[in-house]
Amino acid sequence: MLFWFSLKLLGVEKFLDGIHNMAELPMYPQQFGARVFKISRDAQGNRLTHMKITGGRLRVKQILESSSLEEKEKLDQIRLYSGVACQMTDEVQAGEVCAVTGLQKSLAGMGYGFETEAEAPVLEPVLSYQILLPEGSDVHGTFLKLCQLEEEEPQLHMVWDERTQEISAKVMGEVQIEVLKNLICERFQMEVEFGAGSITYKETIVAPVEGVGHFEPLRHYAEVHLLLEPLERGSGLQFDTDCSEDLLDKNWQRLIMTHLEERKHPGVLTGSEITDMRITLIAGKAHLKHTEGGDFRQATYRAIRQGLKMADSLLLEPVYQFRLEIPMENVGRAMTDLNKMNGVFQSPELDGEMAVLNGSAPVACMRDYHKEVTAYSRGRGHLFCTLKGYEVCHNQEEVINQIGYDAEADLENPTGSIFCAHGAGFLVPWDQVYDYMHMEGSLCQKKESAEEEELPVRATSAIYAASRGWGDDSELEEIFNRTYGSGSGERIGWRKKKTAENGARTVSASTVTISQKDPEKEYLLVDGYNIIFAIPQLKELANLNIDSARDKLMDLLCNYQGYRKNTLILVYDAYKVEGGLGSVEKYHNIYVVYTKEAETADQYIEKTVHEIGKKYHVTVATSDALEQKIIWGAGADRMSAKGLWEEMQQVREEIKEQYLEKSGKGGQKLFHNLDEELAEYLEDIRLGRRVIEGDSDK
Repeated sequence: MLFWFSLKLLGVEKFLDGIHNMAELPMYPQQFGARVFKISRDAQGNRLTHMKITGGRLRVKQILESSSLEEKEKLDQIRLYSGVACQMTDEVQAGEVCAVTGLQKSLAGMGYGFETEAEAPVLEPVLSYQILLPEGSDVHGTFLKLCQLEEEEPQLHMVWDERTQEISAKVMGEVQIEVLKNLICERFQMEVEFGAGSITYKETIVAPVEGVGHFEPLRHYAEVHLLLEPLERGSGLQFDTDCSEDLLDKNWQRLIMTHLEERKHPGVLTGSEITDMRITLIAGKAHLKHTEGGDFRQATYRAIRQGLKMADSLLLEPVYQFRLEIPMENVGRAMTDLNKMNGVFQSPELDGEMAVLNGSAPVACMRDYHKEVTAYSRGRGHLFCTLKGYEVCHNQEEVINQIGYDAEADLENPTGSIFCAHGAGFLVPWDQVYDYMHMEGSLCQKKESAEEEELPVRATSAIYAASRGWGDDSELEEIFNRTYGSGSGERIGWRKKKTAENGARTVSASTVTISQKDPEKEYLLVDGYNIIFAIPQLKELANLNIDSARDKLMDLLCNYQGYRKNTLILVYDAYKVEGGLGSVEKYHNIYVVYTKEAETADQYIEKTVHEIGKKYHVTVATSDALEQKIIWGAGADRMSAKGLWEEMQQVREEIKEQYLEKSGKGGQKLFHNLDEELAEYLEDIRLGRRVIEGDSDK
């Protein structure tokens, strides 16, 4: 037995010597390691990182590396504290406790050297209180000061709401609120109040979904595909990668994983933090010259948001695990209250004159219940609550309507993606990203059937129907009508309507349906004016009369299509025609499209390729270099204007050769150029096997 008296320092040295002799000294490794256990600030405001050295030694100006941080930091001073007094030292050994300056990103629980990151704290704040500042206070400056308290107390979270320009504190309960209020007054000489508290909700998903994020403004490029899968309650967020390095380099994959882990991602129901899901990188694409690190940050964030919008989301609420000790005469009242609070509990356990109820209930329902217990039990009852975890919200619709969060109006967390066309980026809403993405998705929700079925025409894009195949003129007419609108519901077929202002062709039709077609169908899209001004013969004609050049190209393409048997779409720019509604017409065996106002032929072709290029073989004829790159990225074949012209000339020669070969054998026959039925009819008359009607008496 060892005794000592600390008041008069009697026997203290013998006591310490006894511990030293009897205690087993720890064995520390030679490799450096340290564990942070506290963050504080001195009287001058210098940030202090308190740590215990768990291996090796620590020297002044040493560079520290942590698995929790991407960047390394260098410490400035090493201090040994005794109360408020301290002394400087140049080195500390394993087993010693010290405080260092110079580290700005250290947090309590963080490990340096061989020490790994500490486990997440068991306690988690579930209540959020708005901090009401004195009138005239600097809101942004105050928020930065309050973040210092967050560093010192890991269970305290300060939140800045950009939309409302308000500061909120996430805490465990009212006791912590009082402590925080006094601490702010003592540290920053500021009297603050706290508003009404609210519950901290979380969100998750019901089934797996693929999220796609694309970021492609001018001279930037990144596309990310993420697989979002639900996990068991309490699993938190888990991140993984299942993307081949042949598809996306390892350095880009590591960057995407960093962006996934660097922040808390908001959900789309209430803007609350998402949880209980695994997010896996399954595909990605970069550009050799134009991709930068920030591009993948944007694409990653947008992929998560787009996936959440596509998925069925669930709102989760915190749930207390409670133990209620109550007098026997109050058991009925307590059980009635717990039922009203959507609580689940076991049968009462008797303990003398007291009864014990164990169970769980939503935090939102039990927030102030301890006050009621104290009141109706006259101080004899006791309520003990611990956080059980998060479960499906019992009044999800009510909470969502009360919060009123609009995911698409949240500019800080966009749900759509940015694509590029003609040197400028344009926004694609989340529900259309699958139609524009440059890579094939693995889980993209595409409604397809093994049998032919009626599919509704999409009002957002005329080219969607092209991906299903065009059965006849009425189908193409209806597609164009739904895109550009029609003057009336009267069916007028393909009759042209010339307006006095611009001569734009318009069509209207009744409702039709589109059936699934042969996936082997081939499409050729031709940029009309690009071909005309790239071919000398057509350009010379265009200088005299542009209409003649257009008609000449249309006639040549009709011959070409008749031989190749593909679906040929000739697109002419009409984007400068003021008030132009756009039009489409059937010219013999090809389709001729005139774009609407402010829409170029390139834009129309790009949209068409993005739609039908995933399912059909598509070739685009143009000599626009930028357009060719975009088309190639969408998976279509490219053909230059010169290449198309040479192929048309080759087809012309083949048709001529076949004609001469067919007509040259045995000379020209009398009925050679007639169709087979008429030729057979006339041959019968010539040989006397058939009599001409009306001449039977001759």
